[in-house]
Amino acid sequence: MNKELLEALNVLEKEKDISKETLLEAIENSLLTACKNHFGKVDNIKINMNHETCDYELYAEKEVVEEVEDPMLQITLEKARELNPKYCLGDMVHVEIKSKEFGRIATTNAKNVILQKIREEERKVLYDQYYSLEKEVVTGVVQRYFGRNVSINLGKVDAVLKDTEQVKGEHFEPTERIKVYILEVKDTTKGPRIMVSRTHPELVKRLFEAEVTEVKDGTVEIKAISREAGSRTKIAVASNDPNVDAVGACVGVNGARVNAIVDELRGEKIDIINWNDNPALLIENALSPAKVISVWADEDERTAQVIVPDYQLSLAIGKEGQNARLAARLTGYKIDIKSESQARELGLFDEIIYEEDDQEYVGYYEAEDGYEEEAGEPEQE
Repeated sequence: MNKELLEALNVLEKEKDISKETLLEAIENSLLTACKNHFGKVDNIKINMNHETCDYELYAEKEVVEEVEDPMLQITLEKARELNPKYCLGDMVHVEIKSKEFGRIATTNAKNVILQKIREEERKVLYDQYYSLEKEVVTGVVQRYFGRNVSINLGKVDAVLKDTEQVKGEHFEPTERIKVYILEVKDTTKGPRIMVSRTHPELVKRLFEAEVTEVKDGTVEIKAISREAGSRTKIAVASNDPNVDAVGACVGVNGARVNAIVDELRGEKIDIINWNDNPALLIENALSPAKVISVWADEDERTAQVIVPDYQLSLAIGKEGQNARLAARLTGYKIDIKSESQARELGLFDEIIYEEDDQEYVGYYEAEDGYEEEAGEPEQE
């Protein structure tokens, strides 16, 4: 048994996560390379390797002839019978090759073949490992800034946090631990190239999956999410269990769960709302914390007319239109918000409630009175 080789292969397999079979294949190829450098050809050279003991036999197949024309392919009867007296003309003889007889150049080339294979397998193992983490959140350690980008160490490789994927105003110190969302993993000759993000909406979703057990096991489902990184996120959730409150599960006792996520996002505000299949009710929830008087939603046009009390108009729209903008992204509707006085001046109440008979009501909801009319034709007088 070749104990030294076996031990070396076991260490490599454990440290670099490269299978012993792959390494043995690399050794076989390196021996063939050495033979080619030493003899000039390898057409008749064979290797028998025991993958359990790492013992190997390297030999050349030669034909027994009376007169040798090619020493690599042929052997005289006299020399063949020195190996075994039973050989006759035309027989194929296995002539052992001593790898110790290889020259320095052949040995160096063989070593390089093994090292090259090890490097290739290392890259492949790392690529497979991190490719499986694509679209997931991982914890990394800040290494350094290069230009406006940040190098983040993920354990065995470094990832790149580009300027465009950084939250405006965030600054990191070396050795600081942060959570990042893996956007893309590319295979390159220098190893996997990993791009990460701190602005992607999926970062918030994955943080909720990690923090909220009900989200992870599917009891609570995140139906939609819209985010302006560093400022505010709106997330719509629904419960698949009537005994579980979706919003309450995500908020946690005294806000413990959502606060942990807010801390990770460095103070970014998070609005958690209940999902509703009725678009009018969903839009009202999405405009939270603003109160809504009525909502008319057109599913075909994906537009909505919303009326809010006068004193709630600025809250519904939000600073620089942020609340309305996030609500529109969350619901997929183009939302037009009017105050109650504006709606009365424009006659929108009459327009909404007293549509022409041939006009189809897609969804109407009057929050104050609790009135709701599902999709369908308005009643005929």
